[in-house]
Amino acid sequence: MKKILLFSTLAILVYNRGFAQDAPVIKIGYKYDNNFDLALATSGNQSLGALSWVHFHSVTKKKRFKIGYGIRFNVSNGRNINFITAPANLTSNIKNIDTFYVSKYQNNFLNVSINLQYTIKEKFDIGFNIDAAGFSFGGKTKGKYNAYQSTDNGTIQSAVPTSLNLLLVGDNDIGSLNSELYFRYWFKPKWAIKAGASFAFTEYTTTNKLRLENDRWRNKSLMGMIGITFSPFR
Repeated sequence: MKKILLFSTLAILVYNRGFAQDAPVIKIGYKYDNNFDLALATSGNQSLGALSWVHFHSVTKKKRFKIGYGIRFNVSNGRNINFITAPANLTSNIKNIDTFYVSKYQNNFLNVSINLQYTIKEKFDIGFNIDAAGFSFGGKTKGKYNAYQSTDNGTIQSAVPTSLNLLLVGDNDIGSLNSELYFRYWFKPKWAIKAGASFAFTEYTTTNKLRLENDRWRNKSLMGMIGITFSPFR
């Protein structure tokens, strides 16, 4: 009986060793560089919350520099905010710029994003991202139109978030877009905190076309930002 037990034990050990050597190596591959972020930004009278997913691809041999794409859902709100004339063909002349004052607003926008990141000693990242295209939605808001060269000066106008968002550089941009410059620290293998700045364009379209046939109004806001990152396959 003892010989049988000994032989059985040895057979199991040999079988397991052979199986372990022959077993395929599972590669993390695509899953590794997937980050899920929650970020909060504020400038006092304005705030923005952003929930995003990003996938990175390494472009250098040491895998320190990465480019990525993602999806980001932003919720922007504020009180006592001035939106100014948005179209680039008007903003080139300061005399064309009017103001649309809103006491309270909320704008929701879902965009695809472009991401750049550089890793320092595995635990530290420095990165930049920017929304490229998407759409906005939200409730109607009312504001006061200020344009001293117009008979509509002082009137109350209705507006909704500009539906199309598109990155075209500077005042050529359309709609609402968010961007971040950040530093990230991985305090655990799958968890990190980040801090930096968020620069957001928020845009509304008035129901009526006003002076110079303009109905688009933009606010630009630079805000301090903090966030947390979860990378489930890291």
